[in-house]
Amino acid sequence: MPNRKFRFGVIVPKATSGKELTELARKAEGAGYSSLFVPDHFIDHDLAPTVALAHVAAVTESLRIGPLVLGNDYKHPVVLAREAATLDLLSDGRLELGIGAGWMTADYEKAGIPLDRASVRIARLAESIAILKGLFADGPFTFHGEHYRVTDLDGQPKPVQRPSPPFIIGGGAPKILGLAAREAQIVGINANLRAGSGEDRDAMASLTPAVTDQKLDWLKTAAGDHFDDLEIQTLVGFVHVDGNGARIIEMMAKSFGISVDDARMVPVTLVGTTDEMIEALERRRERWQMSYIVVPAEAVDAFTPVVERLAGR
Repeated sequence: MPNRKFRFGVIVPKATSGKELTELARKAEGAGYSSLFVPDHFIDHDLAPTVALAHVAAVTESLRIGPLVLGNDYKHPVVLAREAATLDLLSDGRLELGIGAGWMTADYEKAGIPLDRASVRIARLAESIAILKGLFADGPFTFHGEHYRVTDLDGQPKPVQRPSPPFIIGGGAPKILGLAAREAQIVGINANLRAGSGEDRDAMASLTPAVTDQKLDWLKTAAGDHFDDLEIQTLVGFVHVDGNGARIIEMMAKSFGISVDDARMVPVTLVGTTDEMIEALERRRERWQMSYIVVPAEAVDAFTPVVERLAGR
């Protein structure tokens, strides 16, 4: 089994000013976080990812940057290739390129974008990734697929990271995890979001340890020998540092219909003392190889003691 060392990221959907974003980015960098991410939704996520990430790159030295993740249907891959390569160039090779098929129904409805069935969106994402990689490579590139046509285009600029910035692709079902296994260097283990909302009963049920085992099995099967080369990421949406976290864990267990011990292992939550969180993360890495942990911006200060003790271990 590969030695997957812990690293940590922070996800930032909002900022009220450039000063606020600068201070948060520098705080994360100084505390030992590896990366800063910006999501890509039209509701409750104020910042435009590529613009915000360019700002973060300009005010930091080593902090890696990336979207988590871009909605493929919101931007043509030729346009995205230029923006992503520019970000990688201007950040001196610090981009991690998260991209997904799109899933949030409200995004599509409010923007007036047609929402195709999941299989079509995933097929379109696969073509987009092929175009991105083709335009990052040297020389003119041609691609004629079902969804996109690119003819004799030499993408410019070229990214610093060769052959391309690392791709992040996440998911909670076999087809998208199969694509991630083939095309990504970093794979996010997510809820199953087929219903278009992260808060529906199916999405919540897909977060249990037993279902997470199944997701890793799907990924391992699709990746084969390549699995050991993948970095496994998870977004922890709920972080609560509390010396008396047992009550919250018990409530989670009841809500999920699982044991208290299983509730402590739900990948999208971390509850308890610093020591308890460290124990949970080490158990999750042993069971699922999850070593790349992303937490919300509001948890940066409270979670820093965990980062200080685990980063690089």
